[in-house]
Amino acid sequence: MQDNNLESDYRILEALKKNPNISQRDLAKELGYSLGKVNYLLEALFNRGLVKMNNFIKSNNKIGYIYILTPKGILEKAEITKRFLKRKIEDHSMIQKEINALRKEIDNEKK
Repeated sequence: MQDNNLESDYRILEALKKNPNISQRDLAKELGYSLGKVNYLLEALFNRGLVKMNNFIKSNNKIGYIYILTPKGILEKAEITKRFLKRKIEDHSMIQKEINALRKEIDNEKK
């Protein structure tokens, strides 16, 4: 998996874990993604064997879908979560260094 998809994969897997019968439209709205992007990401997760989709009957005899993390998907989600956390900690560290440098610059300008 490419690192630029890490956050998207993490966010979509987490959302599906919390609400497996969410519609793609609602998932897109919740994540702030386009419907096309959600469809693309789900297709990639299906192809990688991380998520499977089952039909169920909604009210008024409409068919809905439930998204299920496969055993492989559960393991991969744990790895994605670890990598995502590591990247966020690195980002935080870099931002903290920038903040400290800016504070030092402001302090030097005050003198």
